Amino acid sequence: MNILYISYWEVNDPLTTSTVFPHLEILNSFTNVNQIIFTSAERSGKPVNININLPKLKHIPLFSKNLNVNILNKIIDFISFHNQLKQAISKYSIDIIIARGALAGALAYKIYRVTKIPFFVESFEPHADYMREAGVWGKYDLRYLFQKKWERKQLEYASGIMPVSDNYKRYLTEQGGDSSIIFTISCCVPVDKFRFSEDKRNTIRKLLGISPNQTVGIYVGKFGGLYYDNESFLIFKQVFDNYKKDFKLIILSPDNKDILLNNLKKAGINEKDVFIGFAKHEEVPGYLSASDFAFALYKPSPSAKYLSPVKIGEYWANGLPVLCAGEVGDDSAIIRKDYAGAVFDPNQASIEDAVKKINLLIAHPSTRSRIQNLAEKYRSFKIAINVYLHFYGQTK
Repeated sequence: MNILYISYWEVNDPLTTSTVFPHLEILNSFTNVNQIIFTSAERSGKPVNININLPKLKHIPLFSKNLNVNILNKIIDFISFHNQLKQAISKYSIDIIIARGALAGALAYKIYRVTKIPFFVESFEPHADYMREAGVWGKYDLRYLFQKKWERKQLEYASGIMPVSDNYKRYLTEQGGDSSIIFTISCCVPVDKFRFSEDKRNTIRKLLGISPNQTVGIYVGKFGGLYYDNESFLIFKQVFDNYKKDFKLIILSPDNKDILLNNLKKAGINEKDVFIGFAKHEEVPGYLSASDFAFALYKPSPSAKYLSPVKIGEYWANGLPVLCAGEVGDDSAIIRKDYAGAVFDPNQASIEDAVKKINLLIAHPSTRSRIQNLAEKYRSFKIAINVYLHFYGQTK
């Protein structure tokens, strides 16, 4: 079987490394997969090198035209990518198409309409609603209207739909989706790679000048969009106020450091109590090991309950309780049910209560190992393997 695997991210995007490559490795391990043609959407205009070596994998970058007018660029890219994908299908005798996410799924659907090659969409989420709720797309924005339409078409014509949360699976079936082709694959993480390490904890704490008796909170990711922006720093400040002098904060973010430092200053946080940096994906477990709990700062929105944040899975794999802002995917319910952190509303009383719960978890000697087991249960790649076996009829 020859597979066309479509991603709408750049090949060197951290999301590609953390969420796409592991799935390509799974497909590569199946005995009756002959070849995987993997395409990525490249927008930098520079030559790319793929940092994964799989014997059945061939990478084909799809280069954006990078026009100054965003919506025109999107249209031209969509047409150009569509044509390049059809050429790849013809050249490599593709049997099935797998799309990573609803954006890539739109391309898969359009190709299906021409070729009738079965297509599957994993990491299927309400992308159009995410973008509208984040204020990036308007209600009458052509990008919103078309993406919304294409998501409905994917649900109607795909041979398999893999949402990232059971919440969204239930919604899709309520909207008329065929439950026999809808299987949840939450955003899986390499649990073993993210496990807690006492050696890494001591090394990073020494490097950052953090004493053994200080409590450390960590936030990994961006600010703005789906996440709180300035509000994040007000939340950090309230946590600092609860801990007084015994708290340190680690922020690992690709965002501009000067802007982050300015936001700390505005919130009244001493920058000496905060480490801001950017770590490679393989370096993140060390910083998690140095921490005692983690922040998940997603803005409340109607579709936030359909998310499955990779970072929460990584936090849990390290054994960290998660301080979660509001209802996020299936995770908020898991946090409550399995004592895997605390859920709060962004107000002082709620945060104080959440911090008390976090402290009780930190103080309990079994918390770290118990939460690591939850990562194995809810975020292991075994979940993806079982769904892949169901859909593609493989034997390993």
